[in-house]
Amino acid sequence: MPRLRGHPIRTMRRAHRPRIFYGHYLVAVTFLFMLLAFGCGSFVFSLFVKPLEASLGWARGHVMVGFTIFFVMLGVVSPLVGRIVDRHGPRRVIPAGALVMALGFVLASLVNTLPLFYLAYFVIGTGAAGMGIVPCSAVISNWFRRRRGIALGIMSAGMGAGGVVMAPVVAHLLVTFDWRTAYLSMGIIIGAVSIPLALAVIRRSPADMGLYPDGDTRETGTAAAEMPLPLDTRSITLRQAAKTTAIWLIGVSFFVSGFSNTGALHAPVPFLEDIGFPVATAATALGTLGLGSATGKVFFGWLCDRIPPRRASALGLMLQLAGILILLGIRSDSPPQLIWAYALLLGFGLGSWLPTMSMLVSTTFGLAYYGSVFGVIAFLESAGTSLGPLFAGLLFDATGTYYYAFVTFAALYAIAIPAVLLVRRPRQHVVGK
Repeated sequence: MPRLRGHPIRTMRRAHRPRIFYGHYLVAVTFLFMLLAFGCGSFVFSLFVKPLEASLGWARGHVMVGFTIFFVMLGVVSPLVGRIVDRHGPRRVIPAGALVMALGFVLASLVNTLPLFYLAYFVIGTGAAGMGIVPCSAVISNWFRRRRGIALGIMSAGMGAGGVVMAPVVAHLLVTFDWRTAYLSMGIIIGAVSIPLALAVIRRSPADMGLYPDGDTRETGTAAAEMPLPLDTRSITLRQAAKTTAIWLIGVSFFVSGFSNTGALHAPVPFLEDIGFPVATAATALGTLGLGSATGKVFFGWLCDRIPPRRASALGLMLQLAGILILLGIRSDSPPQLIWAYALLLGFGLGSWLPTMSMLVSTTFGLAYYGSVFGVIAFLESAGTSLGPLFAGLLFDATGTYYYAFVTFAALYAIAIPAVLLVRRPRQHVVGK
């Protein structure tokens, strides 16, 4: 081999770079955790209404209280889960949440009274908070920087996939066996899959494994590669965040948009039936909403890597508003294309909420106290989500129409859109205190 003059031979030790970045495995497992938490926790709930009515004689309205309890507990427990994630890491929290959720389904398989049924969903909702959006988004936010948005979007799509995967599984169990077996089976699946997988795979940050965010190495020369990101030194605590305008703007935006989009998601099914459309049309519209939401989560996650999250969030809210405005114009003689346009716009826009909410929190307040801050925002969003369908139902009972509920939902976007666009990162960022 010829020797090059003036260029002494230097030996450079190259850092080992895995063929597959470990963060990609974390995206896959958190996708699965979201699939199980929401597929079992909320998407299949309606499949149990008639079996419980037939078996135990409960009124459908009484059964649906369990659905409300699930989302109330999901929101109430999220701030506590966030604080625990910040202190002890998601690797301990997710298995604990999965265990609690599994025990809740075991309890549901044994119930004979409504209070015990409600207690079961109290436990299930608590467990879902422990293995759901707060700890999973914390994992992804720590492992990705430049590609954080798309990673969060893929993780979030697990929520929609939960309905696609778990609905036929649970339907088969209900037809072949009974509702008690179906509840018990969901508990076993969550416990047997989530607990060992979380313990084996989940790691708090790349620094724990001597890696860098996004799969970078020190040799890449990127700024992200030079700082392992165990904690963002520009972060602020929840107490400090509570004194900023930004957290309240984000909270208000997601509270009112959650109130509106969930009400506009559930009320149209009986509304379309009331004005003469067949049940199959209403059901297909609901399925279209789900498909649009799953697609939207990936798209808006990708978009957050390219434009400021507040703008991506505002775009998603505008699409939701457009869907509701179309819904306001649907009549008994309207062409079916209007229904599909409503469903696609609302569903696709609805997909923006989780990736943009997570990105807004991490980019505005940093990562050191992400769990605590995100938990509070998740609580506000869940509160709006739980109240929207209830508001629509009560207003229908009072007026005999959903029209005024839909007008209210549309009007609330006049608050949600400007609020999120006004979000700015606080000027001073100090860890601790």
